[in-house]
Amino acid sequence: MVSKEIVVQNQVGLHARPATFFIQKANEFTSSIWISKEERKVNAKSLLGVLSLGVTRGTAITIIADGTDEEEAVKELEKLVQSNFEE
Repeated sequence: MVSKEIVVQNQVGLHARPATFFIQKANEFTSSIWISKEERKVNAKSLLGVLSLGVTRGTAITIIADGTDEEEAVKELEKLVQSNFEE
């Protein structure tokens, strides 16, 4: 299992369009992937789960992956968040 904490810096956080990009990227990997915010942890491949976290700008999240491609999954998802979802 690999995890990485990152702060979301784009204008709208993980809402609608950025959340969709995040989920699409997460679904490229076979590993189980979760996003954790404070005490809540949701499936990173679920739009409703990701949106239910209410991640806004400046929020720290932890990306957690467990599986054969866990390291690459966390690295690529971190890169996507750091790029501000290419907005």
